[in-house]
Amino acid sequence: MKKLAVVMVAMMIVGMAATAMAADTNTLTVSATVQGACKFVSTTSTLAFGALDPSVGTNVNGTGTTQFWCTKGVTESITADNGLNFAASRQMKDPVSTDVIPYSLTLTPDGNPNSGPTSPRTLTIAGTVLGTDYITKTAGSYSDTVMLTITP
Repeated sequence: MKKLAVVMVAMMIVGMAATAMAADTNTLTVSATVQGACKFVSTTSTLAFGALDPSVGTNVNGTGTTQFWCTKGVTESITADNGLNFAASRQMKDPVSTDVIPYSLTLTPDGNPNSGPTSPRTLTIAGTVLGTDYITKTAGSYSDTVMLTITP
């Protein structure tokens, strides 16, 4: 009987050991979020109208470009503030005479899709100064600073 009890205990220990060594599984979920972002490649750009000749008095157009990129699949929004000398319209100002010359501004991104930072896109910045707005102004160097903002 004692032998039988020892055999039974041994079988129970073997049975428990087999249960303790049984394999199990776990499902691991891995995730990430790609952030929608838009950035200008450079922090500055230029729109130059050049020399305005009051003796001619014709409208003068100017263009410039800057580069930007956005995360693939994002639709960008690009805006321009009113500049430093706004009064009913954007205006360039001569710091000596304090005369101002109004100008218009348009922003036109190229038609390419957003593909991330390795594929920058081009933003065309165009403006017009009307001849009637500069023919009576003081000779000098006129300027304004406009902040461009891009958001996804």
